[in-house]
Amino acid sequence: MHPATQEAAGHENAARVFDPLRPRLTRVAYRMLGSVADAEDVVQEAFIRWLGTDRAAVREPEAFLHRTVTRLCLDQLKSARHRRETYIGPWLPDPIVEEEEVEDVTLPLMLALERLSPLERAAFLLHDVFGQSFDEVAVTIDRDAAACRQLASRARSHVRDARPRFQVEKQRGLEIAEAFFAATRSGDMTALGAMLASDVSSHSDGGGKRPAAMRLIQGARQLLRLHRGLSVMYRKYPSRLVRKGFVNGLPGFVTQEADGELQTTALEIEDGKIVAIYVMRNPDKLKHLH
Repeated sequence: MHPATQEAAGHENAARVFDPLRPRLTRVAYRMLGSVADAEDVVQEAFIRWLGTDRAAVREPEAFLHRTVTRLCLDQLKSARHRRETYIGPWLPDPIVEEEEVEDVTLPLMLALERLSPLERAAFLLHDVFGQSFDEVAVTIDRDAAACRQLASRARSHVRDARPRFQVEKQRGLEIAEAFFAATRSGDMTALGAMLASDVSSHSDGGGKRPAAMRLIQGARQLLRLHRGLSVMYRKYPSRLVRKGFVNGLPGFVTQEADGELQTTALEIEDGKIVAIYVMRNPDKLKHLH
């Protein structure tokens, strides 16, 4: 067989195994990194490494590729931590918008994962979210099973409060999101105030690329003051509702703002009240939604 033909056949065989696993591998990488672009880069690097591997010697390709992706993510997290420290304003993970609710890793949990060490994060996600045994986790992150159990336990204690305590019913969540959009755009502060918990917080990520609050806004009174001002702007420069759905597992919506850019809003809801609002405005983190 001609070398070029042989290489093409090898590439095709490698892709035949890899491609069905790509969505799950990307999901693992995204949960680790909080960035769609970084997750896709890591998975592509894993594919390049898969091409260069003696694949006949790999008994369990899926386990091998999970290990490869996780280890690449651990390397990536070291530089990501520095980028977070120098980030302009509040940092939020890239928004993933889906029709259905995803309960395994919601946006508040992803923010809690940021406080973990890379190894704690890996042990928690691989065991608690993706269902791997501690023996499998141990091979992946190159620690013994007892150490992995300890890492996951420490992680669990850090993220416990970020787990949803009172899951809002799916349809009710979307109704509240729609009502929130209508009240904020029309300037109906009475309707908006009725939806907010007294200690509601608002997080907006502009990344220094678009105007956004440079710090966390806390409390219903502060938030109503902010939206009273924004509603004046919305009357002059309307925003358009593009899509309703679940943003990183939370009820929310995608809008197109007056500057032509997209924006996502996600609402954390407890006992029928909005307890946190997450707004993504950084265009670099919204590219994949186009």
